[in-house]
Amino acid sequence: MNALKKKESHLAIALLAPTLIVMCVIALYPLGSVLITSFTNRTFASSKITECIGLDNYSRLLHVKVLPIPDTIDSSDTVALLQSMPSEPYRYKPMKTFSFIGKPYVFVATDPEFLRALKDTISFTMITVFFETVLGMACALVFSHAFRGVGVLRMIMLIPWAIPTAVSSKMWAWMFGATRTGIINVIMQRFGLTDGQFPFLLEKSTQLWSIICIDVWKTTPFMTLLLIAGLQAIPKELYEAVKVDGAGAGRTFFCVTLPLVRNALMVAMIFRTLDALRVFDLFQIIFAQKRFSLASYTYYQLIDSKAMGYSSASSILIFLLVFLVSLIYVKLAGGISKND
Repeated sequence: MNALKKKESHLAIALLAPTLIVMCVIALYPLGSVLITSFTNRTFASSKITECIGLDNYSRLLHVKVLPIPDTIDSSDTVALLQSMPSEPYRYKPMKTFSFIGKPYVFVATDPEFLRALKDTISFTMITVFFETVLGMACALVFSHAFRGVGVLRMIMLIPWAIPTAVSSKMWAWMFGATRTGIINVIMQRFGLTDGQFPFLLEKSTQLWSIICIDVWKTTPFMTLLLIAGLQAIPKELYEAVKVDGAGAGRTFFCVTLPLVRNALMVAMIFRTLDALRVFDLFQIIFAQKRFSLASYTYYQLIDSKAMGYSSASSILIFLLVFLVSLIYVKLAGGISKND
């Protein structure tokens, strides 16, 4: 029996060997190349001699400090704040001022834009995945039932997802226009919420929420499609049994539907979370250099600044973030499987 199991494991390894080799060539080689470049000061499309600088790129990306603001300096005076900072190997830039126990402090960083991109990317991911999951589940519960015209409604539902991101982004940019040409401003003016000229994509307080709306509109159909597949795999007899027992709609959802669809739900959330963390086109098309995601920031460091080593370090940090989130999801999925 043991000999048979050994033969089966050897056969499985032999069959998987070509796949593993291809994965190493396609995935590990580029990753290793970027990792090595991240430890250098390599410049893109330049004859400048490349030197190893160790972790300097990572330090510049992540170096932060909290410094007290002297009483003689106004916290809004950025130039004076910069001059008051101690002389160090890195040049700090102020990000945010705050008070603690009545004393003013300033949060400084060597690369505030990267940290803002990190914050915006994580916020974008958490909010969009939450709304897309809730709305996707609601739509899936409706469209998983058989009724007249459900096929046509499913096709209509998929239209936002089928539209290329470049097209939908430009379409929504016009809708969010800061004049009466933007339909969002027209609608909100009708309800007395704005004066009809609110700059949604220019005002920092509404920029992130605007692209969150765009992404939720576009990607909710994708979540719905995945969840419909999970819902249709649930035996109809279970619903008939709980109906006989007198269970209401809420109890049926939480006791029958949700436990049986959670594997499909987990897969859908993994896909959307990893995709949102790597968002590039939406930020690039809507904001360009006005506001960055992690991916668009890395792009500009490579193309505009030609800092290949620096952008490689940023790419590695994105990879580590995605890898960490993947591990968390795998751990959660493993816990769910054990409970089953």
